[in-house]
Amino acid sequence: MIFTMDIGNTNIKTALFQGEEMIRYWRISTNKMYTSDEYGITISHLFEHEGFSPRDVQGIIISSVVPTVNFTIEHMCQNYFHLTPMMIGPGIRTGINIKYENPRELGSDRIANAVAAYEEYGAPAITIDFGTATTFGVVDEGGVFLGGLICPGIKIASEALAGGTAKLPRFELTKPEHVIGRNTLSNLQSGMFYGYVGLVQHIIHKIRQELGKPATVIATGGMAQMIADESRAIDHVDGLLTLKGLRLIWEHNQDS
Repeated sequence: MIFTMDIGNTNIKTALFQGEEMIRYWRISTNKMYTSDEYGITISHLFEHEGFSPRDVQGIIISSVVPTVNFTIEHMCQNYFHLTPMMIGPGIRTGINIKYENPRELGSDRIANAVAAYEEYGAPAITIDFGTATTFGVVDEGGVFLGGLICPGIKIASEALAGGTAKLPRFELTKPEHVIGRNTLSNLQSGMFYGYVGLVQHIIHKIRQELGKPATVIATGGMAQMIADESRAIDHVDGLLTLKGLRLIWEHNQDS
Protein backbone atom coordinates (compact mmCIF):
# COMPACT_ATOMS: atom_id res chain seq x y z
CA MET A 1 0.00 0.00 0.00
CA ILE A 2 1.04 3.60 -0.66
CA PHE A 3 0.47 6.36 1.90
CA THR A 4 -0.01 9.88 0.50
CA MET A 5 0.17 13.11 2.50
CA ASP A 6 -0.90 16.58 1.35
CA ILE A 7 0.43 19.04 3.94
CA GLY A 8 -1.43 22.34 3.77
CA ASN A 9 -1.36 25.43 5.93
CA THR A 10 -4.51 24.42 7.81
CA ASN A 11 -4.88 20.65 7.39
CA ILE A 12 -2.92 17.57 6.43
CA LYS A 13 -4.97 15.37 4.11
CA THR A 14 -3.83 11.77 3.92
CA ALA A 15 -4.93 8.67 2.06
CA LEU A 16 -4.00 5.01 1.83
CA PHE A 17 -3.96 3.47 -1.66
CA GLN A 18 -4.04 -0.19 -2.65
CA GLY A 19 -3.05 0.00 -6.30
CA GLU A 20 -5.33 2.59 -7.91
CA GLU A 21 -7.99 2.25 -5.21
CA MET A 22 -8.13 4.70 -2.33
CA ILE A 23 -9.10 2.55 0.62
CA ARG A 24 -8.94 5.09 3.46
CA TYR A 25 -8.85 8.86 3.79
CA TRP A 26 -8.01 10.95 6.87
CA ARG A 27 -7.61 14.62 7.68
CA ILE A 28 -5.67 16.03 10.65
CA SER A 29 -4.74 19.58 11.67
CA THR A 30 -1.41 21.06 10.62
CA ASN A 31 0.32 21.91 13.88
CA LYS A 32 3.77 23.49 13.61
CA MET A 33 4.36 22.81 17.32
CA TYR A 34 3.87 19.03 17.06
CA THR A 35 6.84 16.72 17.43
CA SER A 36 7.45 13.73 15.17
CA ASP A 37 6.11 11.50 17.96
CA GLU A 38 2.88 13.48 18.25
CA TYR A 39 2.27 13.18 14.52
CA GLY A 40 3.35 9.53 14.56
CA ILE A 41 1.05 8.54 17.40
CA THR A 42 -1.89 10.40 15.85
CA ILE A 43 -1.45 8.71 12.47
CA SER A 44 -0.75 5.30 14.03
CA HIS A 45 -4.02 5.53 15.97
CA LEU A 46 -5.91 6.39 12.77
CA PHE A 47 -4.40 3.33 11.11
CA GLU A 48 -5.21 1.06 14.04
CA HIS A 49 -8.79 2.34 14.25
CA GLU A 50 -9.34 1.13 10.65
CA GLY A 51 -7.55 -2.18 11.17
CA PHE A 52 -4.27 -1.23 9.48
CA SER A 53 -0.68 -0.90 10.64
CA PRO A 54 2.14 1.39 9.48
CA ARG A 55 3.92 -1.88 8.59
CA ASP A 56 1.38 -2.37 5.78
CA VAL A 57 2.80 0.64 3.90
CA GLN A 58 5.43 0.07 1.20
CA GLY A 59 5.91 3.70 0.20
CA ILE A 60 5.09 7.28 1.24
CA ILE A 61 4.81 10.33 -0.99
CA ILE A 62 4.34 13.86 0.36
CA SER A 63 3.31 17.23 -0.99
CA SER A 64 3.99 20.07 1.42
CA VAL A 65 3.49 23.83 1.27
CA VAL A 66 4.61 24.21 4.90
CA PRO A 67 8.42 23.84 4.88
CA THR A 68 8.69 24.28 8.67
CA VAL A 69 7.02 20.91 9.33
CA ASN A 70 8.83 18.90 6.65
CA PHE A 71 11.74 17.85 8.87
CA THR A 72 9.32 16.69 11.58
CA ILE A 73 7.14 14.74 9.15
CA GLU A 74 10.14 13.08 7.48
CA HIS A 75 11.39 11.90 10.87
CA MET A 76 7.91 10.65 11.75
CA CYS A 77 7.90 8.55 8.57
CA GLN A 78 11.31 7.11 9.38
CA ASN A 79 10.50 6.37 13.02
CA TYR A 80 6.94 5.03 12.67
CA PHE A 81 6.85 3.61 9.12
CA HIS A 82 10.57 2.85 8.78
CA LEU A 83 10.45 4.47 5.36
CA THR A 84 12.03 7.56 3.81
CA PRO A 85 9.25 9.51 2.13
CA MET A 86 9.33 10.80 -1.43
CA MET A 87 8.95 14.59 -1.29
CA ILE A 88 7.57 16.37 -4.36
CA GLY A 89 10.33 18.65 -5.61
CA PRO A 90 12.99 19.10 -8.30
CA GLY A 91 14.00 15.85 -10.01
CA ILE A 92 10.68 14.11 -9.45
CA ARG A 93 9.05 12.69 -12.58
CA THR A 94 5.48 13.95 -12.90
CA GLY A 95 4.29 12.92 -16.34
CA ILE A 96 3.59 16.52 -17.32
CA ASN A 97 5.75 19.28 -18.82
CA ILE A 98 5.98 22.21 -16.41
CA LYS A 99 6.37 25.51 -18.30
CA TYR A 100 6.96 27.71 -15.25
CA GLU A 101 9.70 30.33 -15.16
CA ASN A 102 11.09 28.89 -11.93
CA PRO A 103 9.63 25.43 -11.23
CA ARG A 104 11.16 25.50 -7.72
CA GLU A 105 8.65 28.22 -6.80
CA LEU A 106 5.65 26.13 -7.85
CA GLY A 107 3.68 24.60 -4.98
CA SER A 108 3.86 20.81 -4.94
CA ASP A 109 0.10 20.60 -4.36
CA ARG A 110 -0.47 22.50 -7.60
CA ILE A 111 1.75 20.01 -9.43
CA ALA A 112 -0.20 17.08 -7.98
CA ASN A 113 -3.50 18.73 -8.95
CA ALA A 114 -2.29 19.25 -12.50
CA VAL A 115 -1.13 15.64 -12.83
CA ALA A 116 -4.44 14.24 -11.57
CA ALA A 117 -6.50 16.63 -13.71
CA TYR A 118 -4.56 15.74 -16.86
CA GLU A 119 -4.64 11.98 -16.33
CA GLU A 120 -8.23 11.72 -15.05
CA TYR A 121 -10.07 14.49 -16.89
CA GLY A 122 -7.91 15.25 -19.93
CA ALA A 123 -6.76 18.61 -21.24
CA PRO A 124 -7.06 21.53 -21.57
CA ALA A 125 -7.99 21.68 -17.89
CA ILE A 126 -8.24 24.31 -15.19
CA THR A 127 -7.75 23.26 -11.57
CA ILE A 128 -9.03 25.36 -8.67
CA ASP A 129 -7.92 24.46 -5.15
CA PHE A 130 -10.01 26.20 -2.49
CA GLY A 131 -7.58 26.04 0.40
CA THR A 132 -6.10 28.65 2.73
CA ALA A 133 -5.19 30.32 -0.55
CA THR A 134 -7.22 29.68 -3.69
CA THR A 135 -4.95 28.55 -6.50
CA PHE A 136 -5.72 28.16 -10.20
CA GLY A 137 -3.64 25.97 -12.49
CA VAL A 138 -3.86 25.50 -16.25
CA VAL A 139 -2.87 22.33 -18.09
CA ASP A 140 -2.86 22.49 -21.89
CA GLU A 141 -3.03 19.69 -24.44
CA GLY A 142 -0.13 17.29 -24.28
CA GLY A 143 0.15 17.69 -20.51
CA VAL A 144 1.81 21.11 -20.51
CA PHE A 145 1.40 23.04 -17.26
CA LEU A 146 1.23 26.68 -18.33
CA GLY A 147 0.92 28.39 -14.92
CA GLY A 148 -2.02 29.99 -13.18
CA LEU A 149 -2.77 32.44 -10.41
CA ILE A 150 -3.18 32.68 -6.64
CA CYS A 151 -5.94 34.50 -4.73
CA PRO A 152 -6.68 34.90 -1.02
CA GLY A 153 -8.77 31.99 0.23
CA ILE A 154 -12.37 32.78 1.05
CA LYS A 155 -11.78 32.05 4.74
CA ILE A 156 -8.76 34.36 4.93
CA ALA A 157 -10.69 37.06 3.08
CA SER A 158 -13.62 36.86 5.50
CA GLU A 159 -11.31 36.92 8.55
CA ALA A 160 -9.43 39.92 7.13
CA LEU A 161 -12.72 41.75 6.60
CA ALA A 162 -13.85 41.21 10.18
CA GLY A 163 -10.40 41.72 11.71
CA GLY A 164 -9.59 44.86 9.75
CA THR A 165 -12.76 46.76 10.57
CA ALA A 166 -13.93 48.19 13.89
CA LYS A 167 -17.63 47.37 13.70
CA LEU A 168 -18.03 44.37 11.40
CA PRO A 169 -18.40 41.04 13.26
CA ARG A 170 -16.94 37.66 12.43
CA PHE A 171 -19.43 35.54 10.52
CA GLU A 172 -20.09 32.02 9.31
CA LEU A 173 -19.34 31.31 5.66
CA THR A 174 -22.66 30.14 4.24
CA LYS A 175 -24.71 30.82 1.15
CA PRO A 176 -27.34 33.45 2.06
CA GLU A 177 -30.92 33.12 0.88
CA HIS A 178 -30.85 36.48 -0.94
CA VAL A 179 -28.20 38.59 -2.63
CA ILE A 180 -29.72 41.73 -1.12
CA GLY A 181 -29.11 41.41 2.61
CA ARG A 182 -31.33 43.16 5.15
CA ASN A 183 -28.92 43.12 8.08
CA THR A 184 -25.18 43.32 8.63
CA LEU A 185 -24.69 39.54 8.89
CA SER A 186 -26.53 38.77 5.65
CA ASN A 187 -24.73 41.66 3.93
CA LEU A 188 -21.38 40.14 4.90
CA GLN A 189 -22.37 36.63 3.88
CA SER A 190 -23.83 37.77 0.56
CA GLY A 191 -20.85 39.95 -0.30
CA MET A 192 -18.33 37.27 0.53
CA PHE A 193 -20.16 34.34 -1.08
CA TYR A 194 -21.46 35.94 -4.27
CA GLY A 195 -18.38 38.10 -4.60
CA TYR A 196 -16.21 34.98 -4.52
CA VAL A 197 -18.43 33.15 -6.98
CA GLY A 198 -18.09 36.14 -9.31
CA LEU A 199 -14.32 36.17 -8.87
CA VAL A 200 -14.06 32.47 -9.75
CA GLN A 201 -16.34 32.72 -12.78
CA HIS A 202 -14.55 35.77 -14.16
CA ILE A 203 -11.11 34.19 -13.78
CA ILE A 204 -12.29 31.00 -15.51
CA HIS A 205 -13.70 33.13 -18.33
CA LYS A 206 -10.43 35.05 -18.73
CA ILE A 207 -8.33 31.85 -18.72
CA ARG A 208 -10.52 30.24 -21.38
CA GLN A 209 -10.34 33.45 -23.38
CA GLU A 210 -6.54 33.49 -23.16
CA LEU A 211 -6.31 29.80 -24.09
CA GLY A 212 -8.65 30.37 -27.00
CA LYS A 213 -10.33 27.01 -26.46
CA PRO A 214 -12.71 25.26 -24.03
CA ALA A 215 -11.18 23.83 -20.87
CA THR A 216 -12.59 21.45 -18.28
CA VAL A 217 -12.69 22.98 -14.77
CA ILE A 218 -11.99 20.75 -11.77
CA ALA A 219 -12.38 22.14 -8.25
CA THR A 220 -11.00 20.71 -5.04
CA GLY A 221 -10.53 21.87 -1.45
CA GLY A 222 -12.80 22.67 1.46
CA MET A 223 -15.04 25.29 -0.17
CA ALA A 224 -15.17 23.68 -3.61
CA GLN A 225 -18.63 22.13 -3.38
CA MET A 226 -20.30 25.26 -1.98
CA ILE A 227 -18.89 27.44 -4.77
CA ALA A 228 -19.56 24.83 -7.46
CA ASP A 229 -23.22 24.56 -6.43
CA GLU A 230 -23.63 28.20 -7.46
CA SER A 231 -21.22 28.35 -10.40
CA ARG A 232 -21.96 26.61 -13.69
CA ALA A 233 -18.39 27.34 -14.76
CA ILE A 234 -17.10 24.45 -12.61
CA ASP A 235 -17.49 21.08 -14.34
CA HIS A 236 -16.30 18.67 -11.63
CA VAL A 237 -15.69 18.70 -7.88
CA ASP A 238 -13.01 16.24 -6.77
CA GLY A 239 -12.10 16.61 -3.11
CA LEU A 240 -9.33 14.03 -3.42
CA LEU A 241 -7.65 15.48 -6.51
CA THR A 242 -4.32 16.28 -4.85
CA LEU A 243 -4.00 12.87 -3.19
CA LYS A 244 -4.84 11.12 -6.48
CA GLY A 245 -2.13 13.20 -8.14
CA LEU A 246 0.39 12.13 -5.52
CA ARG A 247 -0.36 8.46 -6.17
CA LEU A 248 0.09 9.01 -9.90
CA ILE A 249 3.41 10.78 -9.33
CA TRP A 250 4.52 7.86 -7.16
CA GLU A 251 3.78 5.50 -10.04
CA HIS A 252 5.71 7.71 -12.49
CA ASN A 253 8.81 7.35 -10.28
CA GLN A 254 8.82 3.57 -9.92
CA ASP A 255 11.27 1.59 -12.01
CA SER A 256 9.48 -0.59 -14.54
